[in-house]
Formats: sequence, structure tokens, C-alpha cells
Amino acid sequence: MVFIHQAPGLDDAVFNFVAQFQSPGLTRFMQAFTFFGSHEFLIPANLFIIGIAYYVAKNKWFSIKMLAVALSSLVIIFALKLLFSRSRPLMPLLGPASGYSFPSGHAFMSFTFFGMVIYLVHKNVHQLWLRILLMIILFSITFLIGLSRIYLRVHYATDVLAGFCLGVMWLVLSLWILHRLERSKTRLPDHPE
Repeated sequence: MVFIHQAPGLDDAVFNFVAQFQSPGLTRFMQAFTFFGSHEFLIPANLFIIGIAYYVAKNKWFSIKMLAVALSSLVIIFALKLLFSRSRPLMPLLGPASGYSFPSGHAFMSFTFFGMVIYLVHKNVHQLWLRILLMIILFSITFLIGLSRIYLRVHYATDVLAGFCLGVMWLVLSLWILHRLERSKTRLPDHPE
């Protein structure tokens, strides 16, 4: 619809809907959440979790998975932005953002990062109520990061939807590949009796 039919109806409708709720307080709130999808937050956060997993928890494989997903996600988002080369929205709420618009890097990178944290919570938090609560909080943060990009008018709704969809696909595929590699590396060789 966006690239072939040049139909911006969904993007315009979402912008018009969100504009009804604009206020100084909500703008500050959205700025706070958009930070959690930025490189300024995600790079140190990834390094922190990788370090904790490797040096404190002694979980070498999780640190490898975290690093592999983070680096591959970065390469993919840069490649896709160059491929599609979609311009940013013309009237950002605050200041203009640099780079291309499609897909949303904030949506994609935050989904792969917080998705890995959700994966960690799912594997290691044994109390059901706490596991569910943490997963809801992490999903909510990811959703609000994407919403903040639309609210601040630095991304179209279709940019964010594409970022989330690609994030889901890449995270699932990455974990599947890495899990198979982990199993093949840790499988003990068969010894004849």
C-alpha cells in the first residue's frame, strides 16, 4: 500500500487520531519512552546484560545469543532503511530525526532487545505471577516506544508496524538458529560400548 499504491491513508488517519491527545505532559512522557529505543540506551543495555550473563551468571550461551541478535539486528535495520529509503514525516512534533523512516529502527531494535529480556525472564523467573507481570511490563515498554515515534511524528504508523513485525520474525528466527547451534555444540559424542 505504501510503496506500490502510494496510499498513505492509514498513516494520515493515525497521525490525525494521535494529534487529538497532544499535550506538553504527554510529549515529555513520549520523549522518555522514545529514549528507551535509542542507541544511547540500547547499546549500553545490551553490553550490560551480556556482561552480567557472561561474567556473573556464567551463562556463555545467553551472552552469545544476546550479542548475535543485537549485532545482526543492527545490520538488518541499516540495510532495510537503505533499501527502502523512505523519507521521514514532513512535520515532526519537536525536532527532525536523521536517517530514513522505513522501517522504524526504534520499533525493530527495541523489540529484539526487550524480546531477548522477555526470553530471559521466561527461562529464569519461576514464579508464574512475577513472570507474567514482568513480561507484560516489557511488552508495554516496547509498545510505548513504537507509539512514541508516531506521537512525535518522526515515523509513520506503517514504519512502526513494519519494525515490530520484522522484530518478531527476526527474533524468532535468530533464537531458533542459535538454539540449534547450542544443541549441536553441547551434544555429547556417541561412544561405542
